[in-house]
Amino acid sequence: MIDVQDLAKQFTQGSGRKARVVPAVQGVSFIAPDARITGLLGPNGAGKTTTLRMVAALLPPDAGRIRVDGLDVVAQPQQALARMGVLSDARGLYPRLTARENIVYYGRLHGMNMDAAQARVQVLAQMLDMTPLLDRRTEGFSQGERMKTALARALIHDPPNIILDEPTNGLDVLATRALRTALRRLRDEQGKCIVFSSHIMQEVERLCDEVVVVSHGRTVAHGSVPELLARTGQQDFEESFVQLAFGPADAEKGGQP
Repeated sequence: MIDVQDLAKQFTQGSGRKARVVPAVQGVSFIAPDARITGLLGPNGAGKTTTLRMVAALLPPDAGRIRVDGLDVVAQPQQALARMGVLSDARGLYPRLTARENIVYYGRLHGMNMDAAQARVQVLAQMLDMTPLLDRRTEGFSQGERMKTALARALIHDPPNIILDEPTNGLDVLATRALRTALRRLRDEQGKCIVFSSHIMQEVERLCDEVVVVSHGRTVAHGSVPELLARTGQQDFEESFVQLAFGPADAEKGGQP
């Protein structure tokens, strides 16, 4: 389980007299339970990526609390990271290594011995339908092939919590469907806590058990898709999202803040 409370983060742009403070996250809170898929939904620039980077201990928060399975991410980053698999928006793979070598390398970084890492690779290859990719160099991989390899790398140590930042960016329809199938299996068969960010309403509507709507760095709504539809009195989830993220007045103008 991932528990985020009152998270805040700001950045300084420029220097000297031209320096200005830009708030990126100003109060994001959510609880992502086990065996559920929680979507962080918001427009570009809403603070989703910054939030997930703080959850993954890649950025220190200015305020707030993050707990992963009861572990404080700021105070116990290594222990918390051991319980997370992170697929960031930068899915950098080592191009001269094969998919198998990329995945095993991360397993070794997590303290797995070679035999255990190799055995785990075979399990993940079956789960993600990527066996034919294993012994190919990742240089020249398609976006879908890179995504599968990066996801397997994030799962190599069998973490109970999975963090994905905009995982379908650049994927075609078939690769997106394959990712959805893999995430549902991880939820249903292994009870994983899965959190992912997106600005694509249809993706969230089809996949998520819980939705956290983020706008201007704040949590503005949370609940299941039916609950959010009921709250806004809408039948279309896109209309519901626009109303929640931008307010009724801006929704009338097409969601322009």
